[in-house]
Amino acid sequence: MKKARAQWRGAVLVCAKCSKKVDGGFGPKGRDRLAKALRREPGFGKGRKANMGVAEVKCLGICPKNAVVVIDTRRPDEWLVVPAGADVALLTERLG
Repeated sequence: MKKARAQWRGAVLVCAKCSKKVDGGFGPKGRDRLAKALRREPGFGKGRKANMGVAEVKCLGICPKNAVVVIDTRRPDEWLVVPAGADVALLTERLG
């Protein structure tokens, strides 16, 4: 088995089903999915060289109305419900 190095200190899991239901709602113009908006923030990304990885996963089972479920893998006991249109910069500070 081979190994690949990654610089991730942790990962942020974003529910893809919630993101699809919200139909964007994040980013500067409010058209981006939450995962895409998070990847643009400094330190976040999807490549293995990012400090914090952002990955969209299938349904997490909560399915809130007009919001997206997010899990920080460093704190798996705290699931965040992020309402559509929330400030992504504040979310990145919280995920830090």
